[in-house]
Amino acid sequence: MKGYLKRILNAKVYDVAKESPLEPAPNLSARIGNKLLLKREDMQEVFSFKLRGAYNKMAQLAPEQLMRGVIAASAGNHAQGVALSAQKLGCKAIIVMPATTPQIKIQAVARRGAQVVLHGDSYSDAYQHAKELEKKDKLTFVHPYDDPDVIAGQGTIAMEILRQHTQPIHAIFVAIGGGGLISGIAAYVKELRPEIRIIGVQPADSDAMYRSLKTRRRVTLDHVGLFADGVAVKQVGTETFRLCRKLVDDVILVDTDTTCAAIKDVFEDTRSILEPAGALAIAGAKLYAARKKLSGKTLVAVACGANMNFDRLRFVAERAEIGERRESILAVTIPETPGSFRKFCSLLGKRNITEFNYRYADPKAAQVFVGIQVRDQMETAELIEKLRHNKLATLDLSNNEMAKLHLRHLVGGHAPDAKDEIMFRFEFPERPGALMNFLNSMNHSWNISLFHYRNHGADYGRVLVGMQVPHHDKKALREFLDTLGYRYWDESGNPAYRLFLG
Repeated sequence: MKGYLKRILNAKVYDVAKESPLEPAPNLSARIGNKLLLKREDMQEVFSFKLRGAYNKMAQLAPEQLMRGVIAASAGNHAQGVALSAQKLGCKAIIVMPATTPQIKIQAVARRGAQVVLHGDSYSDAYQHAKELEKKDKLTFVHPYDDPDVIAGQGTIAMEILRQHTQPIHAIFVAIGGGGLISGIAAYVKELRPEIRIIGVQPADSDAMYRSLKTRRRVTLDHVGLFADGVAVKQVGTETFRLCRKLVDDVILVDTDTTCAAIKDVFEDTRSILEPAGALAIAGAKLYAARKKLSGKTLVAVACGANMNFDRLRFVAERAEIGERRESILAVTIPETPGSFRKFCSLLGKRNITEFNYRYADPKAAQVFVGIQVRDQMETAELIEKLRHNKLATLDLSNNEMAKLHLRHLVGGHAPDAKDEIMFRFEFPERPGALMNFLNSMNHSWNISLFHYRNHGADYGRVLVGMQVPHHDKKALREFLDTLGYRYWDESGNPAYRLFLG
């Protein structure tokens, strides 16, 4: 570890990076009962920490390497860090990006003079193509995380934190993708202040480091969730895994709703909008403080990026209240008799209604889909108990992904004539023409009984599809799903589907 300490102390980052502030988050601190400090890496010139490691790597290349140029694979923040570093050092840079990369990120890289090459649908595709170009054109590959110089560059963040706050720190929370950021921070902190806990935070659907540490070997994920695209890595680095095994105290997993709530929390304290990966550390700090019942401690969360697409804000705003458990989504069955609707509304009391969907479908019972603002989970439990006590069957859909993604935005109802209907939820790479490609790939002999697609401003499109598939075609259906190449979930048994759509 002393080798890393020397690398970090000698890192060449301040030609392009600035010492980012360590700021208190007063509102959030009051809510969680601990002092939370935000390390504002979102305030760097490229709105993320990535320029530190990229520049430190490139600034130490030999003149002949810089003359030939560098190459990198990235869907966003690392690409901008390499492009800025190349601009500063006067060398050629080629950035291979997935074809699914939003245009705003492509333009940001191109504006800094880098050549953008679009290839494949994922980071893995872009990475493989970049390695081919590296050999072909004799370029130097700048790895986004698995390189000692890159790790040391990111470690300068820890150097600043300990200098900016000399009082006791209970824990530092860091987002993990490939592991470069947390490895650099942990290498510095554990050498100088070993009592400070280093806590990694990952999305539950992109948890390569969490699984690798549990099994003590590097795990390769089949799929990664792309909401927090900045940390969507299928396999962590060899060197970063080695360092994390030695130095990281714990890794916490958070879901999409919790991440959205953290984005809102930071906005309310700073009026800045973090990207999902940039808010992971804040989400993890909140969860950790609650689980450990901490009080009066000082916690540091690295706000590591703010390259947010504007059109994703709608989705973030919708899910933030659920993430804070301040909105409950319920399915309530009420008698289809005069006065029952009024009684139901009176039981809800003066709570703010965020969603209310009802359509006549059955002469005996009515299904109501309702969103309600609450203080916390306890209030939700009390409301459900109250409704059930009054003989109104109630189902909590607050954690039902199909209900949150599709049902609350879907115009429709029961379809008694849709025989042999099977309901599936699909994800596919989001880019121009992707929806038509998805439709064209489907078996046209099966009738589409329901279709719901909504652009969430993310890298993956999400579709809910009802298909009428006769029993004798079930084998053909399995073959279709296996060859389609998209992630899918069978939602035919989902209670939300049965109550409102089936």
